[in-house]
Amino acid sequence: MEVQQTPIPDLLVIQPRVFNDPRGYFFESYNAKNLLASLGAIEFVQDNEALSVKGVLRGLHYQVGEFAQAKLVRVVRGKILDVAVDIRPGSPTYGKWFAIELSSENKKQLFVPKGFAHGYHTLSAEAIFSYKCDNYYSKAHEGGIKWDDASLGIDWNLGDGELILSEKDRALPYFGDHVRNI
Repeated sequence: MEVQQTPIPDLLVIQPRVFNDPRGYFFESYNAKNLLASLGAIEFVQDNEALSVKGVLRGLHYQVGEFAQAKLVRVVRGKILDVAVDIRPGSPTYGKWFAIELSSENKKQLFVPKGFAHGYHTLSAEAIFSYKCDNYYSKAHEGGIKWDDASLGIDWNLGDGELILSEKDRALPYFGDHVRNI
């Protein structure tokens, strides 16, 4: 696996080594021993998967306090634009965002550490998004930031298609009003 640092410290792109042959392909999507130097001794405790159709935008979500989560995210089928926003108080990159196209073709993954808001926009007809978490979900500790906050200026690669949002995501606060006790 090749680990690449993004412009935001601790936010990492992971490119697995893919073995192709006439039968198809094989790759390790996660190997704790191989990623120990880059991710530290992280213990993932929950795997999640979501199916989204073209135009779905999920996020920006995070968890706070004792339920803050680090995530290792990837796309099993389709293509998304994945976005992470640094919301770590005192971070030199606080309020900065990073976006990457994750797809079943490029097999790239993004490690999103604790202290980041995260979301994605589905670019293909449908996408299956899979991720590992190092902490359990807690509704009482969830937070979020409005996806279209002008102060962040995220380019979601929307094009002219329909945008599909949940009511929950439509009601999220702007960046200046989100919970800051990460």
